[in-house]
Amino acid sequence: PNGTLYNTVSLFEDGEVHEKVYRKTHIPDGPGYQEKFYFTPGDTGPIVFATRKNLKIGVGICWDQWFPELARCMVLQGADVLFYPTAIGSEPVDGICADPEGSVKHWRRVMAGHAAANMVPILCCNRVGAEKLVDGNFTSRIEFYGQSFACDNTGEIVDSLEGSGEGAVVLTVNPNEVKNQRMAWGMFRDRRPECYRSIRTKDGE
Repeated sequence: PNGTLYNTVSLFEDGEVHEKVYRKTHIPDGPGYQEKFYFTPGDTGPIVFATRKNLKIGVGICWDQWFPELARCMVLQGADVLFYPTAIGSEPVDGICADPEGSVKHWRRVMAGHAAANMVPILCCNRVGAEKLVDGNFTSRIEFYGQSFACDNTGEIVDSLEGSGEGAVVLTVNPNEVKNQRMAWGMFRDRRPECYRSIRTKDGE
């Protein structure tokens, strides 16, 4: 609207578009991922899509997947599964991540952590291929490493793609079973939101 650009997800079901949209909350600014130059931070907050088959899907976009706050909010709002469409790969100017393998394990672990901490299954699809970046006299290249995966509500990877080729990952979800297991553990019952004031600040003060 009004020339403002958001990185946005909507849900298509049976050829129709859901009324809700989710706008990416966290906008990165790093070599090859300088989205702050063209995307505005989303204003929707966490969104959970309810399908006609009564499956509730929470969606985060790419950089969102590194923020546990968003995952927790989506599950608190009733998400049965979290879905993260992603475009992540090598970061040529980062000595640690110049090799695509440098961050892929970290990338998988952080989302597996969200699954385990919230007792919710997660599905992540990642882009494959390469992209050449030219900025004046500076040229670099990002190799998107693919390796999409799915994990269950304990964080165990149950299906995955290895290597950087295209493919499909399958995740089977039983919402009632997931909810019953989460309730049995008492993770949400024992939360103390009144003690988490610092999470609403930038500096912890």
